[in-house]
Amino acid sequence: MKRYLLLTTLFLTMILTANAQITSVGIIGSATPGGWDNDTDMAQDATNPDLWTINITLIDGAAKFRTNDDWAVNWGSADFPRGVGEQDGADIPVFAGEYFVSLNTATGEYDFQVMSPIGIIGDATPGGWDNDTDMYNDSSDSTKFFIELSLNAGEAKFRKDDDWAVNWGSDEFPMGIGTQDGPNIPVSKAGDYRITLDTVTGAYNFEELITFASVGLTGDATGGMTMYMTQDANNANLWRGNLELGDGEAHFIGNDDMALQWGSMDFPTGTAELGGPAIPRTAGNWSVTFNTEDLTYEFLEILNFASVGIIGDATPGGWDTDTDMNVDAMDASQWNLRIVLADGEAKFRADDDWVFNWGAGDFPMGVALLDGANIPITAGEYIIDFNTTTGDYLFTEIIVFDTVGIIGTGTTIANWDDDVFLDKDPDNEFHFSSVVALTQDGEIKFRANADWTVNWGAVDFPAGVGTQDGDNIIITTGGNYLASIYTDTGAYSFSDPSSVEE
Repeated sequence: MKRYLLLTTLFLTMILTANAQITSVGIIGSATPGGWDNDTDMAQDATNPDLWTINITLIDGAAKFRTNDDWAVNWGSADFPRGVGEQDGADIPVFAGEYFVSLNTATGEYDFQVMSPIGIIGDATPGGWDNDTDMYNDSSDSTKFFIELSLNAGEAKFRKDDDWAVNWGSDEFPMGIGTQDGPNIPVSKAGDYRITLDTVTGAYNFEELITFASVGLTGDATGGMTMYMTQDANNANLWRGNLELGDGEAHFIGNDDMALQWGSMDFPTGTAELGGPAIPRTAGNWSVTFNTEDLTYEFLEILNFASVGIIGDATPGGWDTDTDMNVDAMDASQWNLRIVLADGEAKFRADDDWVFNWGAGDFPMGVALLDGANIPITAGEYIIDFNTTTGDYLFTEIIVFDTVGIIGTGTTIANWDDDVFLDKDPDNEFHFSSVVALTQDGEIKFRANADWTVNWGAVDFPAGVGTQDGDNIIITTGGNYLASIYTDTGAYSFSDPSSVEE
């Protein structure tokens, strides 16, 4: 508890000290007029020195706040249009529009108030019948407006310029055609909605935004139970599962709620409908995907093979002998291999036979099709990944460097000409590390073979993933560090030199 209070006191002291040194506050980012290169300065309030405001036109993109045209003190958050910014927080996602933007540098609270001619009003809305909630103009169509909003059960209408001279209403929900002085729109269910309006046609839609805790398949093909799927790490709308199903039919179901069931008569791919018919199924092992946003789905049969290999004149065995790959212990569809290949062509095939073979005209990655084209190969050493269910393949070239060093003003050499070389790990040819001394506020990058042809950089310190020609790494705290980088992934770290690295 004492340590927590001490850290809190130090953080507050840092903020108060930073506020005392603020000479300007600006908004910066891809959504702003100056992009990520130039701040657009805000105006300080005459009575509250912590309050800064601006009227500004923004485009679709991202933004952050910072002081004194520098990143030493900055605020960001993933919340929009309002939230509480944190030091080095996430970029703020922004919709295009005219805004009155405010920031409180003492609390980090910010607000993007859109200034739009079209709004929604009513006891179902946050402003009731007294205040319009302005909507965002679609950047691709000036006649269309949208907003994501929490609504109560009640009534609503759309209107222009905060006035009843032009308004749209209808007795239909959740979608309909609004007409001038039409009836109030009955919002029959409280919830979070994405609301759209076309001011030319009057067409509107209240699409409920539902967060799914679970998605699965249920029906007689699953034995009456729900077989749950896994949410994709990079797409919250995409759910996947390898499922063993029997003959019969099945629905997708969300949150174990019978009201959230989707189906279709199409198989193995299609677009489901809420409350649609059950999907006809045949018994087998299937890789199933379902997208809760666009409701598309796909069933791919999982076939188990005794062996999968690569064959062709680019391989050591030519077109006569397969070079067998290794199956993943956790996924019988996933195969991999490290191999040296020559210029030429290759295909994948199963069980040393042409009954099941896969190919495509793309390299180094693609989606192979049964009996597809030969894959064109460029000579080199590769790690190959191939999935027999989806057909996805990837050839990752292996490059082993003689030397890897750190270069820049943050090293003891303090220039961009001479490297501080790291030691190669005798047990891992992709790993380089050494204890190095770094200078605070200095900038560095990693590079291979004392040359800029291959180099790694990123904005993160003390750890991150460097990319080719990435940003310079800025040293926020000087000192001695155990510098480490993996050249196959670009992952790097600067840790306590006394720590043990596995």
